[in-house]
Amino acid sequence: MGFANVQRVIGFLIAASSLMMLPPVLVSWWYHDGTANLFLICAAILLLAGTLIYLPVRGARRELRLRDGFLIVVSSWLALVLVGALPFVLLITPQIGYVDAVFESMSGLTTTGATILSNIESLPHAVLYYRQQLQWLGGMGIIVLAVAILPILRIGGMQLFRAEMPGPQKETKLTPRIAETAKALWMIYVGITTACIMAFWLGGMSLFDAVGQAFSTVAIGGFSTHDASLAYWDSPTIEVIAMTFMVIAGVNFGLHFTAWRRATMQYYFQDPELKAYTLLLFLFVLLVSLALFFSGTYPDFPSALRHGSFQVVSVMTTTGFTTAPFFEWPGFLPTFLIFIAFIGGCAGSTAGGMKVIRIVLLYRQAVREIRRLIHPHAVIPVRIGGQKASPTVMDAVWGFFFLFIASFAVVTLALTATGIDAVTAYSAAGACITNLGPALGGAGLNYADLNNTAKLILSLTMLLGRLEVYTLLVLMTPAFWRD
Repeated sequence: MGFANVQRVIGFLIAASSLMMLPPVLVSWWYHDGTANLFLICAAILLLAGTLIYLPVRGARRELRLRDGFLIVVSSWLALVLVGALPFVLLITPQIGYVDAVFESMSGLTTTGATILSNIESLPHAVLYYRQQLQWLGGMGIIVLAVAILPILRIGGMQLFRAEMPGPQKETKLTPRIAETAKALWMIYVGITTACIMAFWLGGMSLFDAVGQAFSTVAIGGFSTHDASLAYWDSPTIEVIAMTFMVIAGVNFGLHFTAWRRATMQYYFQDPELKAYTLLLFLFVLLVSLALFFSGTYPDFPSALRHGSFQVVSVMTTTGFTTAPFFEWPGFLPTFLIFIAFIGGCAGSTAGGMKVIRIVLLYRQAVREIRRLIHPHAVIPVRIGGQKASPTVMDAVWGFFFLFIASFAVVTLALTATGIDAVTAYSAAGACITNLGPALGGAGLNYADLNNTAKLILSLTMLLGRLEVYTLLVLMTPAFWRD
């Protein structure tokens, strides 16, 4: 195991993360909110700590293999979460405990959007900006992880589309080509974010709010600069802009890259996962809107369609923005929306959940088994987009599905063991493992009232969901640590 290489990467990341403290300093100076020194102190601490970790192993150059990749991914995320919590810990007003600070940092970097904060508008501008920046940087990290790294680590069957994705997908080791992939993805990510900022600004937001909401929208995060989320503006125009960019961010960024590089839209129309993603969004929007209308929640169908469509898009992409308190909606709708989040967006996007491609493969496998009952001797392969899914891929997908649902069940039981009621427990577990954010019951408004044990459990649950389950659980097996 290349522990020196892991230490070198962690040290470099911690030192480099000092740079993410500088934009809040500029925001603080602009708005004179008095927090500039806090972020400068954080930057100095991180630069010093990272340098001290990096220097003893700066000469380590062992070639990175798959096993090193798992350890580096998990260690890097944990290190960045602890780093990201530092400004919250040092903040004087309001005072935030260490567990709450870690929870907020984990929620931001995993783009979950669950928060322990209330009265958000009273926070200094620099802190408000920093929360949004955490999600934006986390979103970019997720894209690189999902498109460039997880496929070569063979996580949950995502190697199925390695040929279509940019980067080192066919390699068996981590190579510098990941850097090339990351640069291309950064260009697309920044481009989409810039377009989203301009759209929000032209839609009526202040520039500060436009930047904050765009960071959260493109990262599919859910943090907002206002307690009421996007309901603060009560604007159909802003809601349409948000839905547009949430849907775009929920599409495979490898697909965005291919379409951009070859300057053609045909790849979008040919992608089977995108077709399923679009169809599911349409069906869920129709179902929820009709349920809201016939239940009398809204007086007319246009109002029901407006709120129903926004909430479905927000939940299925696991963004977590709200324009209405959906946890108070009648009947089956609150639970149904939580279940939608389990599907999530497309693989290779900033969305959470199990991903549409896995759901499609599981559905086609189930259909095949039914057909084989009728024709037991027929050879019926599982195909998607004209490509045959290998038994290895299907085994990985089924394994991922089992571990995802089993993890959800274990977390739910663990939360109830801490004294949380069943509705809050299952919805919070579902909202965190899918990286959705908003939950039901006691976590409907925020997670502040949960006990510290529950917050730590949910923090690990967010990381478990974001790292596609396998990446974290593989480190818990004895075989991983044997040479």
